[in-house]
Amino acid sequence: MFRALRGLISLRGTICLAAAFLIIFLASITACAAAIPPLEGLELARKGFFGVKDFTAEITQEKQIALMKKTMKSGGYVRFKRPDLFYMEVYSPYPSRLLLKDNVMTMVLPADGIKQTNVLPKGEGLLHWFMLLDRPLTRLPDGVEVQADRHGDILTLSITPKEKKGVRDIRVTLLDDGRPRKIVIEEQNMDRTVINFRRVLKNVGLTSNDFRID
Repeated sequence: MFRALRGLISLRGTICLAAAFLIIFLASITACAAAIPPLEGLELARKGFFGVKDFTAEITQEKQIALMKKTMKSGGYVRFKRPDLFYMEVYSPYPSRLLLKDNVMTMVLPADGIKQTNVLPKGEGLLHWFMLLDRPLTRLPDGVEVQADRHGDILTLSITPKEKKGVRDIRVTLLDDGRPRKIVIEEQNMDRTVINFRRVLKNVGLTSNDFRID
């Protein structure tokens, strides 16, 4: 039973991170920080990420589980390649691998022998959002509330879905050249996930062979 619960927590956490990336792409896609108009912040993020063809990064993930009153910490890495490939691997104590190819999400939990594939609606795939990122933003996206702050070359976006479902709030911190630094995901059930990015390398020439989940 514990292994099943552990697998469910790991699965939910990883899916929430993938959902966070999708919301970031939809939306764009702190001491001394100065508030700026939300549309200006989104357009800055879009311009910065426009020049990112691919990136790799190491991550550290901290997930606070409200139900279990504990915090789980793990390391891992992510890879991304335009227009529609995203891969994330999280190491022990709860290892998982996730591959998102456009609107097809495949999850593997090796410790529990679980492999699961979910197909998102076509309009919610990465390819759809990156086609939108090719054009300047002229209005705030539907379905979310946005706040933006800028401090030097660091931009922070707070994105709140209007529908009260799984994700309550997402806070994204990135450099003005599009490289991510931090993501904080607050869920409706009071769970909280913090992902810090380090050693972010962009435009390294990733190919589709770098996005294999097996």
